[in-house]
Amino acid sequence: QSRLVESGGGLVQPGGSLRLSCLASGFALDYHGVGWFRRAPGKEREGVACIEGGSTETAYAESVKGRFTISRDKNMAYLQMNNLKPEDSGVYYCAAEAWSANSCPRPQEVYDYWGQGTQVTVSS
Repeated sequence: QSRLVESGGGLVQPGGSLRLSCLASGFALDYHGVGWFRRAPGKEREGVACIEGGSTETAYAESVKGRFTISRDKNMAYLQMNNLKPEDSGVYYCAAEAWSANSCPRPQEVYDYWGQGTQVTVSS
């Protein structure tokens, strides 16, 4: 069964770093579009970063540009988060759009697979 599982969340102080991982089971991510999303308490889920299928082209939300980096390798996707801020707190999800070479960002509804989420808390 194809699925995504995130890991790497936790509690970190402002200015710290975390690396989120997304493991794809049952398929490789190389030719899938991959996105990272987050949902802060009381807010709607929003796109954070994405990488195009079969490409190294990436896109980032303005709020995380220069601090977050998305990458992908075979059946893993990563989100390196540096200089974290309290407003980065939330549940982070990875998602995959099957066999997509579309440029990103992409609307959430096009993603075929979603992980269960991993909690990130930035607090002193």
